[in-house]
Parts: sequence; C-alpha cells; structure tokens
Amino acid sequence: MSESTLHQTVLQAEAIEALAIKASGNYIDATFGRGGHSRAILSLLNEEGSLIAIDRDPAAITAAKELQEQDPRLIVVQATFNEIGKLEETEKLRGKIDGILFDLGVSSPQLDNPNRGFSFMHDGPLDMRMNPMDQLSAAEWVNTAPEKEIADVFYQYGEERHSRRMARRIVEARKEAAIETTGQLAELVKAANPAWERDKHPATRAFQAIRIRINDELEQVARGLEVAHDLLGPEGRLVVISFHSLEDRLVKSFLADKARGDNFPRDLPITAEQLNPTLKKVGKAIRASEAEVLNNPRARSAVMRVAEKLN
Repeated sequence: MSESTLHQTVLQAEAIEALAIKASGNYIDATFGRGGHSRAILSLLNEEGSLIAIDRDPAAITAAKELQEQDPRLIVVQATFNEIGKLEETEKLRGKIDGILFDLGVSSPQLDNPNRGFSFMHDGPLDMRMNPMDQLSAAEWVNTAPEKEIADVFYQYGEERHSRRMARRIVEARKEAAIETTGQLAELVKAANPAWERDKHPATRAFQAIRIRINDELEQVARGLEVAHDLLGPEGRLVVISFHSLEDRLVKSFLADKARGDNFPRDLPITAEQLNPTLKKVGKAIRASEAEVLNNPRARSAVMRVAEKLN
C-alpha cells in the first residue's frame, strides 16, 4: 500500500467546496502532501484550468511528479511558502489566481516514517526537517542550543508550562551523551513533566515546538499568507486548514486585518469602504465532522478558515 493510499486528507470535501472551483480557473495547492486536495481540484477543472502544486518535502514532490505524468494540467514546484511569490510559475499568474489552499502542519507520511524523526511514537533519528536538505536538524539544535533558547521555544511554540524543567533536563543529559533519537528525547521530556495531560503524551508539546522551530513554520505561514493575498485575483478564494492554536491564531488575525482594511484611528469619520479592505471572510471557522474524526483522529484539531479577495 502506497503512502498516498495511507494518507487521509483532512476536510477534503469542505476545502474543495470553499475554493468554489471554476472549471477553467488557476489554482495553487501550497501544501501538496500526498495529493488528496490536488486530485480533487483537478477533477473539477477542464482543459483550460491549471493547478500549481507546491511542497518543500522532496518525498511530496516525488508523489506530485508521478501525478503530473498522468495530468499535464498540474505544475509541480519544490518551494517554501516564503518562495511562492518569487516563482516563475506563480509570477506570470499574479492577480489571476482563482484559489489558493494551505493545509498546514506535518503530514501523516512524515509522522509515520520513523526515519523522518517527527514523532515520539516511533523511535528514530531526531531530525524533523520537512526538507532533509535544510541545514539544521532537531538533533543538532537540541544538542547545541542554549538552555534559555530551548525553554523559550518550548514555551512560545509549544505553550508548555514546564518548559524550563524540560530544557534543564535536556542540557544535563546532553553533557553525558548526545541526544540522537526521538525515543531518547521523549523519555527526557517525559521525566521532566510533572503534570501529564489526559490522553496526551507528555512530550507532545515539546516535539511540536521543536518542529516549528526547525522548520521556521510560523514565519513561513505568515509570509505565505501575504504572498497568497497578493497572487489572488478578484473573487479568488484563500482556504487555510490549521492544526494547532498558534497557526490558527495567526491565520485568524491575518484574515481579520485584511477584512478590516487600513489601520486608521477609531474616531476618524470614515466609512468601512474607505478603510480599503482587501479580503472578506467567508462563513465561520469549519471543523471536521464527528464521522471524519472517528475515521481519522488527526482531524480532531483541524480548523479551516476561508476568505475571498475583493476587487
């Protein structure tokens, strides 16, 4: 069974509906993963339509190129969110994109492959790089970062209350021997956590924080949203699926700012239209149904937000 078969795309039907696909439109799947959303988009396009699939993970790009061989309407590019607006493929469509989809976070194939080092559920090399060609791995960071930096990352990116205790334990342990595997790190963090949450591994927040730090995820998302906003044409849809609160807060704030427009003082006598809003929010935040969560527990934390570009 292939990774594509094993991977379950979260909120697929809802995301495709939110994109309001035009048969001859131009679309971007900014996080191809294993192509669930891309296949659904392609199924609704005619011969004039196009889809640009982007991912930073070489394994995802390999899967995308296999699909590209079957469907010439698909354009495949390896890039980060920060690079999307600089691509030749996107630049020539600036202001003409009808929809952009971001499915944030780590994919099931990344989590389930022990060699990628994302999960404490499988012991493997401590890596966590979405692009293994990037310089800094989780092992290098854990074994060299100052104690304060580790604590700050756990607190800021993992919202971990016991960040200082965990950082201290890691620094003490690495003096004896390098921390090289996910299992080693998970045990250290587990031992330093005095208050385990029900139904949550005590290393969950720390692993999330390290992954976000290693891949510069929040900065990449912030930049990707700005780029997407600039690429969209009138009535183009921006659809974002987040999987943890920090991402969702960032997305929610971005959409609110663009829907509000210019940040003038509240007491100025101007109308809402004069504030030059550039997006309008479409509906409320959407979460996975009980049936989807039952079938795919990873969908439990998914939140989808939608906006439309104004003229």
